[in-house]
Amino acid sequence: MSDPSFTLEPMDFTDLPGWQADDPRPLLPAMADCLTYLETGKPYRPGGLGLTADDLRPLLTKASNFAAADAQAMRRFFEVECKPFRINRTDGQAGFVTAFYEPEIDVADQKDAVFKYPFYRRPDDLIDVNDANRPADMDPSYAFGLQDQYGIGLYPDRKAIDQGALEGRGLEIAWAKSIVDVFFVHVQGAARLRYTDGRLGRITYAAKAGHAFSGIGKLLLDRGEIPLEAMSMQSIRAWLADHPDQVNEVLWHNPSYIFFKEAQVEDRTRGPIAAAKVPLVAGRSLAVDRLIHTFGFPFFIHAKTLTRLDGGKPFSRLMLALDTGSAIVGPARGDIFTGSGDDAGDLAGAVRNDADFYILIPKQAAARFISS
Repeated sequence: MSDPSFTLEPMDFTDLPGWQADDPRPLLPAMADCLTYLETGKPYRPGGLGLTADDLRPLLTKASNFAAADAQAMRRFFEVECKPFRINRTDGQAGFVTAFYEPEIDVADQKDAVFKYPFYRRPDDLIDVNDANRPADMDPSYAFGLQDQYGIGLYPDRKAIDQGALEGRGLEIAWAKSIVDVFFVHVQGAARLRYTDGRLGRITYAAKAGHAFSGIGKLLLDRGEIPLEAMSMQSIRAWLADHPDQVNEVLWHNPSYIFFKEAQVEDRTRGPIAAAKVPLVAGRSLAVDRLIHTFGFPFFIHAKTLTRLDGGKPFSRLMLALDTGSAIVGPARGDIFTGSGDDAGDLAGAVRNDADFYILIPKQAAARFISS
């Protein structure tokens, strides 16, 4: 590891606040899903920390053959197989967690006077951009671009697309009633779709237009519209509802635009398939910075002030890194998946808390970090 922004501090499980009260058994299905993916798909890309799919696979294999009689047995499994490390930011700042969920949105197959705001599939002229093909004058942060007869350039941003840049190309998956609903589905990266004929569908992230994410919450905070202590998804929605004449201006402050692909809802108890190519598990799935961390690894998160998810008790849970996001940047930054539907949205909307991050590294791989 050569990242100067953080260090890993070896710990004992007895040092993890709340570890003895946690029940990690809900992680087993997700670990089995990760193992199946690694055996049939491409290995997860290593993050800057240097952990690889080969470091993870033995832990997943042992978990697939483990029958946990109770919470204590499940904790003991991780105690035997892993070494915990606290992630310490070198700037002295605490870690930070937010939360996300899978909205459920009423939609129609066809555009009409009520349902008129589209969810788009990935356009065929949107291409992946990397160091090999990125034009010299394009910001290194752009991972997508427009391929046309002139070469590779910037793709239309949110404002241009909302104003019709993609109309007439047959890219619409479905139409929603509210542009604000569409915007927040973009922020969450997935949604369940309730069609007018009763069908239930799902859309998940396919690509983005390439432009950097710019949070509208910060915009409203900087303008003095919503104080920090009241900032939440719910308060932002309420402000937008109260200021309909400013909705477009505020939403267009975030030029990032998300494209989707359709997916089946085979099991309503499971979340959408996320960046790790496996379904998310409510309350146990964590989005992390994939430039630093590798999908599939366990993280123990302790957030003393986060009490809304556990009936008034501090949040202390073992989780799996299964997703990522534009706003999830840094070694001790996470986004907790709270589930699907309005209740999950109510839980997720106001989560903005300092947190301690511990990564559990399988012992054979952990030796590299103890001796380094």
